[in-house]
Amino acid sequence: MWVGIFVGGQSRRMGGFPKGLLEAPGGQSLVQRLVSEAQRALPEATICLVGEHPAYAPLGLPQIADAPAGIGPLGGLLGLLGAATTSRVERLLVMSCDLPFVRAPLMERLVAFAPEAAAVAPLDRFGEGGGETRWQPFFARYRVAPSLAAASALHGAGGRSLQQLFSRLPGAVELPLSPEERAQLRDWDTPEDRRLG
Repeated sequence: MWVGIFVGGQSRRMGGFPKGLLEAPGGQSLVQRLVSEAQRALPEATICLVGEHPAYAPLGLPQIADAPAGIGPLGGLLGLLGAATTSRVERLLVMSCDLPFVRAPLMERLVAFAPEAAAVAPLDRFGEGGGETRWQPFFARYRVAPSLAAASALHGAGGRSLQQLFSRLPGAVELPLSPEERAQLRDWDTPEDRRLG
């Protein structure tokens, strides 16, 4: 299994500073903290960064370029899925770099849940009665072969949304979360989020 930590993007809402290098609670950078938790959860996994940025070079982690570049997160996922296919990796754990609270046991549960599913991820529910739902593609587990087929078809059709990707993945499964687990997935999108802790 590979763990892909997405560090791409321009971090415009953080003033251009690479989000993954922000200091997490406890003193490590966000990326270093995620790497530590992933190593606890999956000691045999290969951990790589998705998106190339010279600021992350001192971490010594492999960096996988978007393929193609310029289409947002779908390009990063296509790059990661392509590299995994070349290396004959069958499953991926994907996380965004801006998750300061997620812990190893939740990663373990994501990896173990519904092992044969094409993809597993939490769902967010919005509106009265939870009328609108959105997958969380950046805390998700993907089977490489069906995910690459779906992502390639989406790109070929001119799509970019990872929500659309999940609609193309037959048998994507929701990871149910307790309130405590859902709180672990609070991310830092803006400086205000960081100040809130």
